Amino acid sequence: MSGGILLMQVLSGLSLGAILFIVASGMTLVFGTMRVINMTHGSFYMLGAYLLAITFNKFDQHLFGFIGAFLLSAAAVLLVGVVVEFVVLRRLYSGEHLLQLLATWALMLIFEQLTLDVWGSATVSPPTPASLSGAVTLGSTTIPAFYLFLILLAALIYFALWVFTNRMGIGRSLMAAVEDHELLATIGVNVRQLYTVAFAIGAFLAALGGALIAPEVSVGPGIDLSILVESFVVAVVGGLGNVNGAVIGAIIIGLAQSFGATYIPNMAEAAIYFVMVIVLIIRPRGLLGREEF
Repeated sequence: MSGGILLMQVLSGLSLGAILFIVASGMTLVFGTMRVINMTHGSFYMLGAYLLAITFNKFDQHLFGFIGAFLLSAAAVLLVGVVVEFVVLRRLYSGEHLLQLLATWALMLIFEQLTLDVWGSATVSPPTPASLSGAVTLGSTTIPAFYLFLILLAALIYFALWVFTNRMGIGRSLMAAVEDHELLATIGVNVRQLYTVAFAIGAFLAALGGALIAPEVSVGPGIDLSILVESFVVAVVGGLGNVNGAVIGAIIIGLAQSFGATYIPNMAEAAIYFVMVIVLIIRPRGLLGREEF
């Protein structure tokens, strides 16, 4: 394998990993804070992709228009997430975790039917911004500019999450809830409010991932379930509840998808599950998973 081809494979895997990290970080944050496997996470991703396809047509179809469109789409889904948490999940926190899982599964089916009713079964493909549709030359290798954009943006989002969880009061409270939410409640912290914040951030990140990748995929029914499975695999590999683990898991799974599609195309879809099984054999709670998870 030449160095140029290897570099292309690695950057392709990292760009896939960038999207997976953005989506999976929201899932793992919700689980860590609320102990809920949120099945509507894929629905938020799908809504973000559909809304990007609509809003981008209203903007100047260049980089700043794209940034405005995906931020607006993700913000709209954040509000949907707040409504879902307030109307449905808030009434189930005192019940069994199975009830929460079933409720979010039912909501996922409802959102899927709503998207079919509104947008139909045909797929849509919003255009890639002109400034990101070209390529960048690195040595003897030509890399799609969109790959580099996704990698850079994922790095910025990780930095923003780090600042939020380590330097801001509500972010530190969220991390304390990951450690022991019951103890946090005994010292007067409004844990229900923290749950709403965590769920809203999770919805925002899921929608952001969907909006970002929309120009590169066919947006249509079924993308919610596929990303839900992939982001769950990333979260499990990294360790449920750990954002740093989501970074590592996303890189590993992204590279596994990239190299698997090239060298074992007949088993490419299974590659990520082989990786997950191997990691869980070695580290049953994921690479950075905590004992209590």
